[in-house]
Parts: sequence; C-alpha cells; structure tokens
Amino acid sequence: MLVLRRSCADTSALMDATVHMRIKDYRGHPEGSPSTSPYFSTPEHPYDRYSISFSFTPKTDIAGDKLVFGNDFDHPIRDRLPPLFDKAFGVVKWWIDPGLDGDVYADEPYLYGALLSSINVLRIGAKGDADKSTAGELEGKAQTEGDVEVDGSEGEAIVYSEGADGDGVDVRKEKGVPDKAAARQKHFLNEQRRKDFTFEAGREYKCDFFNPYLDFNEFALKIGYGLPNISIIGHWDGQPLRYVLKNRETNKELFVVVIELLPTEQAKKEGAEDPKEKFEEVHGKEGEKEDDELD
Repeated sequence: MLVLRRSCADTSALMDATVHMRIKDYRGHPEGSPSTSPYFSTPEHPYDRYSISFSFTPKTDIAGDKLVFGNDFDHPIRDRLPPLFDKAFGVVKWWIDPGLDGDVYADEPYLYGALLSSINVLRIGAKGDADKSTAGELEGKAQTEGDVEVDGSEGEAIVYSEGADGDGVDVRKEKGVPDKAAARQKHFLNEQRRKDFTFEAGREYKCDFFNPYLDFNEFALKIGYGLPNISIIGHWDGQPLRYVLKNRETNKELFVVVIELLPTEQAKKEGAEDPKEKFEEVHGKEGEKEDDELD
C-alpha cells in the first residue's frame, strides 16, 4: 500500500494547505515507516483506524454549501460493488453522516459530504497572519499549537479539537455554530445555515476526518450494527482510493489524498495483481488510454 503518510504542505493559487495522513498498524511504503502514530494512543482516538487531518487558508471566499470532502473515482465501480453495499450505505447515511450525497452508479462515481456537516472536527482560526503558523514552520516538527508529530512512532501527537482560535471565536458566535462537534454537524445539516456560512479568504481552518470503520490492512469495511465485515479486496478494480477537498461551485479540487493498494513481493508470488494489471483486467486498455489523454 502506498500512501501519503507524513505531513505535506502545499501552496496553490486557490489555498495554502497542510495535510497529514495517519494509518493505524501501517504496512506500506516507504519501507521502514513507523507502524503507527502516537495519535492513536490519545484519549480521543483509541478505536480509530486512520485520520486525515488538514489545515487550509483559502485565497478567495468559498460558499459554505459548496465546499465538500469525500471520495471520487475516474472510472465506474457499479459492477464492482460488494453485496449488502446498499444496506451498508443506508446505515452510513442514517447513523454516521446524514449529509452524505453521491452517485456510486455513475460513470465517474463520487460520495461527498458538505465539509461543515460531515467533517469530524472543525476549528475556525484567526484571519490574517496573526496566531497562524506557516506551512514551513509546521512541517516535520512538533508545535505547541500545531498538529504535527515528530518523525517516527515516538513523540507527542498534537490533535485538532473542535473550537476556534483568535477572532475565529467571534465567527462561531456570530454564526451560532455550536461548541460541540456533533451539535455543529447536526446544525449544518440545514442547507440554509450552510449557505449563510462563508469560508473566508485569509482565515485558517483546521479539520480532522477519522473513523474506525475502514481497515486499510485488511482492506475491509467494518460498519458494525449487526452487519458483517465487507471485504473490499475481492471487489477492487485497480483504482486508487481518493479523498478530495473540492469546491463544487467551481468544480476545482483543492487537494487530493491518494491511497493505492500495492501487493507485497510475497503476494505477487501467490498471484496477486498490481494496480495496473487489475485495472486493465476490469476496464481494459481503453480506460488506461483515457487517463493518459487526461494527463
């Protein structure tokens, strides 16, 4: 498995962002990577299996009802969906994320949730340079008020929490945003409240997305609630799993985290296919050609 695991800072014309990928019991590239993170030993996350935490500062205002986070694919997956998928998706929408929207049967399938109602943690920061750390200051070292852990499996993981910093406190009050994460998620299930919120240019926002349901080591979905574990590996078509932060108004991707399944040498000896081989088997070489043309 190949993932973006360490912190990654990025600056573009759309935003400044820092993204951190953590996987529990990690087995992947580069070789010798720590198998876990101190993040999973914190009181908040003992049962979670992975985390994508990120901070971002937009360079233009983004409408609150247009900023989404979720998964999408370049090619159809409708013929690869496992049994009980519809039932599992119903549980996810009912219990985990009522704001989830998407079409898994489309030619380019997607599942997005409005960031305001879907993200586990939202922290509204200060506007301007005050009370903000630059991406360069954050990368590769622990900060008193940042979110970066030291390299390796030792050291303290600093975890984002729901709330606000600096004049972000006033924003939460003015918009009537509840203090607790669950209440904030429920609050923003209301479409008008999302429309009334703006992700402001120059203001920093910190987010954390995590859950105990997707196990990357077994490549299985563990929903619980009386449902059996759903093995994904037998339905995998060679495509990577993409997590996307996207402005749906402009259809612009703001950042993408790509997680790719790669067979070990032992698995190859036992007949496991690599992503390219699997993709060609399912979609044919025409699918690969389309990707090359898009590049």
